[in-house]
Amino acid sequence: MSENQTKQAKIVGGGFVIDNPELDRVLTPEDFTEEHRMIGETVLDFIDGEVMPKDEEIEKLDYELTVDLLRKAGELGLLGADVPEEFGGVGLDKVSSTIINESLAKGSSFALSFGAHVGIGTLPIVLFGTTEQKKKYLPDLATGTKIAAYCLTEPTSGSDAMSAKTTARLSDDGEHYILNGSKLYITNAGFADIFIVYAKIDGEHFTAFIVEKEMEGFTLGPEEKKMGIKGSSTRPLFFEDVKVPKENVLGEIGKGHRIAFNILNLGRYKLAAGTVGAAKESIELSAAYANTRKQFEMPISNFPLMRKKLAEMNITSFVMESMVYRTAGLLDEAMQDIDYSINDAGAQAAAAVSEYAIECSINKVYASEGLDFIADEGVQIHGGYGYIQEYKIERIYRDSRINRIFEGTNEINRLLIPGTLVKKAMKGQIALLQKAQNLQNELLQIVPGQTFEGTLEQEMHYLDMSKKIFLLVGGLAVQKFGTKLEKEQEALANLADIMIDIYALESALLRTRKQIARTSEEKAANMIEMTQVFAYEAFQRIEALAKETLASIESGDMLRMQMSVLKKLTRTNPVDTVALKRNIAARVVKNERYTV
Repeated sequence: MSENQTKQAKIVGGGFVIDNPELDRVLTPEDFTEEHRMIGETVLDFIDGEVMPKDEEIEKLDYELTVDLLRKAGELGLLGADVPEEFGGVGLDKVSSTIINESLAKGSSFALSFGAHVGIGTLPIVLFGTTEQKKKYLPDLATGTKIAAYCLTEPTSGSDAMSAKTTARLSDDGEHYILNGSKLYITNAGFADIFIVYAKIDGEHFTAFIVEKEMEGFTLGPEEKKMGIKGSSTRPLFFEDVKVPKENVLGEIGKGHRIAFNILNLGRYKLAAGTVGAAKESIELSAAYANTRKQFEMPISNFPLMRKKLAEMNITSFVMESMVYRTAGLLDEAMQDIDYSINDAGAQAAAAVSEYAIECSINKVYASEGLDFIADEGVQIHGGYGYIQEYKIERIYRDSRINRIFEGTNEINRLLIPGTLVKKAMKGQIALLQKAQNLQNELLQIVPGQTFEGTLEQEMHYLDMSKKIFLLVGGLAVQKFGTKLEKEQEALANLADIMIDIYALESALLRTRKQIARTSEEKAANMIEMTQVFAYEAFQRIEALAKETLASIESGDMLRMQMSVLKKLTRTNPVDTVALKRNIAARVVKNERYTV
């Protein structure tokens, strides 16, 4: 972010549903500095030179090899990107750490081991640790001398993290907390040294602890046999009267949820970054295969239905990438002034991260489902070969599936997205309710049957109407259900999907408009056409979601009236998406890679 941007008013998290940000407030991959690009190249060189030659051994769950590679990554400074320099790290911006996460994706299971260590494993201490805890643990974590793991899930508590059964009680001498209980599905468990563990003090106060593997009474269960990510360690943990020094309490007693939820927010955004890398690799593999595989005496890349798949994969990746780096820019701006050297850094971090909880959840849902779509189409393009382990697309397909469960299931995130927005509105943090109340006057000013001549004018109109549709449907839902809205999960999920498409469309539009301003329409042709396709198709989805939700809220004459209002908002001019996708596909086939 430029110095000028830091002086501007803060962009309110979730505010995208009612506000229109300026182009200079949005970070895009085209804004990367030379240093950013060099970081990405360094990671790719490391993956190609060190990780890929040992891919088969990693997939067989070779602990020693994974730890050795993590330490080599530490020597390059990759483990310390999010660790401040005063505590042994490199202290890079969030854009840099996002680039690292994306570029690592080619490393499959190793990327997960890496991500769990630098993200949910290390960040709790970076953001919420005392100065003493940071000095003690972060230098080793930044170099890979010690490996971290994050321990929240339990056999009876997954999405409902606050129902954890693991307990802690203060010892009689007041020097230790005695932990008892278990954790499940812990990534890096087999070789981690430092564990961030959540337990309820006296069965009541949800609190985070820093636990070391050498502590007596701490044991591991067997490795889980998983569908994918087979080269990563996933084991249960057991605590039997484990004595944890009182100085290892992380954050405030009873405030463990503040750490857990904000770390999950960052984990969601980092997960999305990783899916971008996997999506790009899937396109590269699929385009190259389609160009070499011949049927009926010609490459299958010549067939329109194969090209349609490649175009849709590329468009989805473009939108994913646009959302992820837009969010990275928001987090960078929010977190750049945190003073990590003070014990109050946790409060600053919690405020900064929680501000964009909605955006983090949106990234997670859209990107995880986007990669699943892309990987699935990649397998289809490969045909029978896509089902054979010799081909990397088979691995990507299996590994992708966990992303919709990791870091809070997509169902939970769909409930959080509109739920968090409504809470912010009730607290007066966002003028959502006022905007909804003013909508009727705005509807009178909408001119039906408009024509659009300028580049992306129609797409900007779709975005504007989408925001009004959200206000219409969301406002009616709040009026109808009031405090019981949280029980109307189908309506909440539909509102979430509308918000997701709005954020996705706006991210793609802003990126494309910024690129046009930087270069020209001719040079931004592929971006323009991808944005046109996505805008039209997203608008169709939003209309369908709105209709379904309105039908669940109203009936009779009231429903007919609301449907007529919706019809006024959803008038569209047909778009030849077939021709646009053919253009996009031709570029992907020619380049044999993700193409912007």
